[in-house]
Amino acid sequence: MRAIGLALVAASVSSSAQAARVLYAGPAWAALERESGRCEAVGQAERVASKLNGQARIAFAFDSDGRRRGELHVRLPRPARPGAQALLTINGESFLLLTRGRDAWSRGPAQEAAIIAALRRATDMRVRAQGIGGRISDRYLLSGAPTAIDAAAAACAPLR
Repeated sequence: MRAIGLALVAASVSSSAQAARVLYAGPAWAALERESGRCEAVGQAERVASKLNGQARIAFAFDSDGRRRGELHVRLPRPARPGAQALLTINGESFLLLTRGRDAWSRGPAQEAAIIAALRRATDMRVRAQGIGGRISDRYLLSGAPTAIDAAAAACAPLR
């Protein structure tokens, strides 16, 4: 499983024009610190994408200026239908996300805190949306997720 985490880190770093420092690399999640002062805890969907679709992934973002303190971003494997919402389900608790194209986001700090709290005690996490060309449903492995989130949050803690 550790290979999945390391492959995830390599994919995340290579897909970004910015260099990143690896803060944590676990079985299914990694934490990265970008040169821009942004830190991310990143996981990828359990199902590996086909060549036609992009790999679904999820990230919690933190900024040292305090603007982002766990902002959730989901990269869907294909675009959501216009006007559709994505549904994040963590151990049966549901959170509606905003969508635009292949991206979905949390709705603000209160929801982000609730999502992170639910994730800390979770054994199952899925993202569902009505996509162009059919339904989207991706499951995410959670091994290492709390550690990755904590590492990203600590590295980009606001300066006082």
